[in-house]
Amino acid sequence: MVQVPVRVQSAIEMIQQNFTGKDIVSFDQFTTEDLAILFDVTQRMKYIAERKMPSRLLDGLLVSLLFFEPSSRTFSSFAAAVKRLGGQTIEMQNPEQASSLSKGESFADTIRTLEAYSDALVMRHRIPGAAREAALVAESMPIINAGDGNNEHPTQTLLDMYTLYDRFGRLDNLVGMLAGDALNSRTIHSLIKGLSLYKNNTIYVLSPECLRLTRDDVVNFSDRGIRLIEIQRAEDIPTHCDFWYWTRVQRERFGSPAEYQKAQQEIVVATPQLLNTYAKKDMILMDPLPRVDSVDPAVDADERAVYLRSQIRNGLYTRMALLALVFGRAA
Repeated sequence: MVQVPVRVQSAIEMIQQNFTGKDIVSFDQFTTEDLAILFDVTQRMKYIAERKMPSRLLDGLLVSLLFFEPSSRTFSSFAAAVKRLGGQTIEMQNPEQASSLSKGESFADTIRTLEAYSDALVMRHRIPGAAREAALVAESMPIINAGDGNNEHPTQTLLDMYTLYDRFGRLDNLVGMLAGDALNSRTIHSLIKGLSLYKNNTIYVLSPECLRLTRDDVVNFSDRGIRLIEIQRAEDIPTHCDFWYWTRVQRERFGSPAEYQKAQQEIVVATPQLLNTYAKKDMILMDPLPRVDSVDPAVDADERAVYLRSQIRNGLYTRMALLALVFGRAA
């Protein structure tokens, strides 16, 4: 396993309505004004992608994709985003076996090597804080966090919040339910942070005892002004939610198969019956995917299930927008 040095956490740079050249490592960098800018550019990127319009916005730029953990959607959507805008990519998956890391090269030297070849680095890592560490190492290229352990997944949250905004026309006064592995899901952690930027949002968190948020997380999130209500049974699901957000049990975060199986048996699965019993007609069901025994495939036919419709496509559009903004080419 690659060892990421543990350093004193430096302050991250806020976006402050100017994305150009900045690392994107945490959702804490964003304000509502920043999100408004991103969503506006996302609309333009959606127009380009849906009409398959040729774009040279990233012409001459090279983006490295360095993924220490497996990925389908995040990896491929970033690769597609760069190429849709006329840029090129260096793509490295499983670098611990397929790069000089396998020979003992340090994490820092790997980052510096890619910095010599590319204009930005998109990275996923199993260790929380790895994206911030890469940002401390890199001097001349921005780092974009594509997920670091069970910590954060800021670009997933950008697409999730755009999905909510596109559906409801607002990001305040929402009632939502986040279900599954609240303890380990970086998408849940990031989405709570994102929704806490807006007023009067209430979030129900449906998880078994073994997968609940830590008490520190509950205090931290509550201090941000969002109303959190933890529930454990299907019978406790409120019937007035605007959205559900389902997540899988994070197999890779467990110490043994037995622990994982125990947790898997305790989660509530999203089924057609559950939707028919507890969901409003005009709500939406989201899932960051992959779904692993968390959402019944029979739910796919329900128009309220947007994970394979709009949500997955929004990942491409928002990442196109983020790249254009970070490179200062969104104008």
